[in-house]
Amino acid sequence: MRIDGSCHCGAIAYTADIDPAEVSVCHCTDCQKLTGTVYRVTVSVPVGDFHVTGDPTLYVKTADNGRKRLQYFCGTCGSPIYTVGEGEAANIVGVRAGTIRQFLELAPRSQIWCSSALPWLGDVEALPGRPGD
Repeated sequence: MRIDGSCHCGAIAYTADIDPAEVSVCHCTDCQKLTGTVYRVTVSVPVGDFHVTGDPTLYVKTADNGRKRLQYFCGTCGSPIYTVGEGEAANIVGVRAGTIRQFLELAPRSQIWCSSALPWLGDVEALPGRPGD
């Protein structure tokens, strides 16, 4: 599936060819902090199938195990856009699903770091809501 997307302000844009089965949710505490929310939804894409325009800002996150993840975001609006690892992990780009124009078509197929999932997450649907203001 061909996707395209951008940061909130439009300074960074991309296209990619993805497999919709590669959409996942991560509940790790790093993703919670980096997004400022309860989990992150990511689409994994081979690096050769991902093409970015603009000049994203880089933040290198070092995990507890010493592995580094390169976090790319827009330096103007702050939108997290994608991530890659080092070594063999540099072959896969993790595109942040909220930046994808076709996001509504991409339901997650798996989840990881479930031990860090917030216990009230399943109760959100029961909360009163409104369509918007």
